[in-house]
Amino acid sequence: MQNSKESQLHRGLEERHIALMSLGAAIGVGLFLGSASAIKLAGPAIIISYAIGGLMIYLIMRALGEMAIKNPVAGSFSRYASEYVGPLAGYITGWNYWFVWIATCMAEITAVGIYMQFWFPGTPQWAWALAALAIMTTINFLAVKAYGELEFWFALVKIVTIILMIVLGFGMIIFGLGNGGIAVGFGNLVEHGGFFPNGISGVMLSFQMVMFAYLGIEMLGVTAGEVKNPEKSLKRAIDTVFYRILLFYVLALTVILSITPWDQMNGENSPFVMMFDKIGIPGAAGIIQFVVLTAALSSCNSGIFSTGRMLFNLAQQGESPKSFERTTKSGVPGVAIIVSAVVLLFGVYLNYMEADKVFSYVTSVATFGALWTWGTILITQIISRRKMSPGEKQGLSYKMPLFPFTSYLTLAFLVFVMVILGFSADTRIALIVGPIWIILLVVLYYATGLHKRSR
Repeated sequence: MQNSKESQLHRGLEERHIALMSLGAAIGVGLFLGSASAIKLAGPAIIISYAIGGLMIYLIMRALGEMAIKNPVAGSFSRYASEYVGPLAGYITGWNYWFVWIATCMAEITAVGIYMQFWFPGTPQWAWALAALAIMTTINFLAVKAYGELEFWFALVKIVTIILMIVLGFGMIIFGLGNGGIAVGFGNLVEHGGFFPNGISGVMLSFQMVMFAYLGIEMLGVTAGEVKNPEKSLKRAIDTVFYRILLFYVLALTVILSITPWDQMNGENSPFVMMFDKIGIPGAAGIIQFVVLTAALSSCNSGIFSTGRMLFNLAQQGESPKSFERTTKSGVPGVAIIVSAVVLLFGVYLNYMEADKVFSYVTSVATFGALWTWGTILITQIISRRKMSPGEKQGLSYKMPLFPFTSYLTLAFLVFVMVILGFSADTRIALIVGPIWIILLVVLYYATGLHKRSR
């Protein structure tokens, strides 16, 4: 590895890479597996939950884009928080985002263990989780361009599958494809207890898993330090986020819930696998099971990428060990990636000890961390805009729409989802682990003397 003084990330990512990487990071286990548990809570009204959550995520991305296009740096929102809110905020944001992806990767490798039971029933879930972690860590040592290319194809497989599912699904809904020519129609959206079978409360409780599903889109900001043309690439990627959410989340779930009654979802199998199985295409369930497996691996891949870059950025700012700043000859933060992978072994341990509950535990903890990160992005954007001179405000090439109303509205929504975490026994753990982690970071910040350096 290179000496830390010479360490730098390589700008090897093309526009097509980051466009697919951001979408690929967000189309993972939260959609393919987690949507089943969200459907159990809200019924067909989950469509509304994903639409509202998608709008909020789009506004968060616009807030991030305003800052990232003005100042594209590795570390992104951690750097912006440090600059505009204060060094402690930047420190917490950087380490918290690392924590978010650690929890998310634990969810992804857990999903791999669950998915592999389809072909190898009765095998240890933890063994598949360990294998997934080893493979994805190895892939992250590729040069960033090679990594971007691999993740591009990973994401493309997921996207093509969802589009195919939507097309075939509408064929079944309208023309009776795979159903003896009898059109299924949209009756299943209202015939099993109504569109809101569990009332508005079911919709509200579903937001934890809905927002977990969107976790990863903000990774666009992390790529800013390694993309060749930040302004053009980030603008285009962010501007298309909302339309992609409508297509890949809202429309896909509308099709699934029209074909398969919501009360037939068992929460254990992927709704996507169940739908293709219902269409009656021979071997389709196995093929889709393979696709959702690659989706989990892809999102884990993105997570290890993010954790490595965040530790690298923290090292550059003197907020983590200097060894994390060292890069390989191909410009990859190798030490940071290895440290993240070692911590992820705890996820393998959880799969060994708490195989049945680990998924709900780690997704709720990841959601807490994501809400904190997104909230910090919005607060930082509000403060950064206030500190700008009139000329700087006029010179912004990319702005948060309807500022400041949209920034405060989105912040209020995030607080609401944070409160919702406390209403379920399975997600309440996030309100214990999350605050303890934040308090620990504050203690470490002062115990290590970082507060003196920032004066």
